[in-house]
Amino acid sequence: MAYFDAASAEPLNTAARSAFLSAMEEGWADPARQYHDGRRARMLLDAARETVATVLGARPDEVVFTGSGTQAAQLGLLGTLAGRRRVGAHAVVSAVEHSSVLHAAELHEAGGGEITRTVVDRTGRVDLKALEAALRDDTAAVAVQSANHEVGTLQPVAEAAELCAARGIPLVVDAAQSVGRVAVPEGWSVLAASAHKWGGPAGVGVLVVRKGTRYVSPLPYDEREARRVPGFVNVPAIVSAAVALGAMATTSDDENRRLSLLVDKIRERVPRTVPDTEVVGDPVARLPHLVTFSCLYVDGEALLTALDRAGFAVSSGSSCTSSTLTPSHVLEAMGVLSQGNVRVSLPQGTPEAEVDRFLAVLPGIVADLRAVTSAGGAATVPAPDPAAVAGQAADEAVPADDVPALVLDTLGRRCPIPVIELARHIGDVPRDAVVAVLSDDEAARLDVPAWCDMTGNEYVGERPDEAGGMAYLVRRS
Repeated sequence: MAYFDAASAEPLNTAARSAFLSAMEEGWADPARQYHDGRRARMLLDAARETVATVLGARPDEVVFTGSGTQAAQLGLLGTLAGRRRVGAHAVVSAVEHSSVLHAAELHEAGGGEITRTVVDRTGRVDLKALEAALRDDTAAVAVQSANHEVGTLQPVAEAAELCAARGIPLVVDAAQSVGRVAVPEGWSVLAASAHKWGGPAGVGVLVVRKGTRYVSPLPYDEREARRVPGFVNVPAIVSAAVALGAMATTSDDENRRLSLLVDKIRERVPRTVPDTEVVGDPVARLPHLVTFSCLYVDGEALLTALDRAGFAVSSGSSCTSSTLTPSHVLEAMGVLSQGNVRVSLPQGTPEAEVDRFLAVLPGIVADLRAVTSAGGAATVPAPDPAAVAGQAADEAVPADDVPALVLDTLGRRCPIPVIELARHIGDVPRDAVVAVLSDDEAARLDVPAWCDMTGNEYVGERPDEAGGMAYLVRRS
């Protein structure tokens, strides 16, 4: 099996594995105790904290360990907001933050706070003008990730930090995907990271709060970990995490260049050998090991299953690979295709031969799946009465002359069927005529406009359909 999901978890570093086993013997005791075993555990914990602080360019007393990267990211935002509650209850987050940060923002909103979610461009990069416009006198915190976890785009952390510093606003950075791989730009106030992303064990998160940043833990009081994270720390796992981070930090430059060349090969080869495929994310300002692409007319879950059978472990942000009806919030914010979405993230040491094998089998797998999913067809229904459509169009802000010449009923059918049927029947109408696709799949709201961008047709808009769902209108160009 070729493991291509390092963005979820990098395989445990060999040295980290040995360090964990050793620390199980030496660091099992309570590091808060003064007897011999406790002092020895404390020494191991302090050494690990210093290693992590050195790699992150922080002071050891600014670093605390949490139970996960998710917990670190959520504590980072909520603790900063709590520490600045006298300033206000407004926060700014980017629309492509990790779900852990967005869920923390939702909790803040539920408690009476206010959140502004800033837009990104088609590569997933935060719009700095929109970010600056969102800042207010009562803004207590801003959250911008260092690199996007789904498409790999590096975010303008340094520029965002300058904007925040000019207003005296702390910047909270979720750096889970970048720590150990690329340096995080200076200027942040609070940083969160996750050990299993850099080859450490799962269950260890890192929270760094710069001196001078007002921070109040949203958790119950506890004297451990600078009173920010309650509970008994897992010293062996923390030691293992620090060893893994140190190992990656000392060897990452050459390996990152090698992985980046492999990713470049994937970015170039996939759209050339697999028709109707969109590679997303910034092609240059990106993580070295991650690439994401989406294949039209392919069910995402079927694609991941087929790749698994072929010996490749990959992941996806597509709504079609889950039981939910909502597309990936990252792909939705970017306005790109969500169907047939594949995220390839290469762990350190990935052989080039495995990437070549992946590129060799992918076209055939996609072709076979397209042949299966295109079987059958949507029901075509009579076009609606022009006068009725004109009246509805006025209410829905859809031009009155966009009366559908053809209506495709895909209600009850999930992606990629709505787009498959649109592609199949768009040639059945004259040029400049409109096709309406009826769908109750939330992903169609994203995929139909994305299909239009890829094919050069015009997306006219959407309106509720009396039969249920939405009617997505496309003009043949």
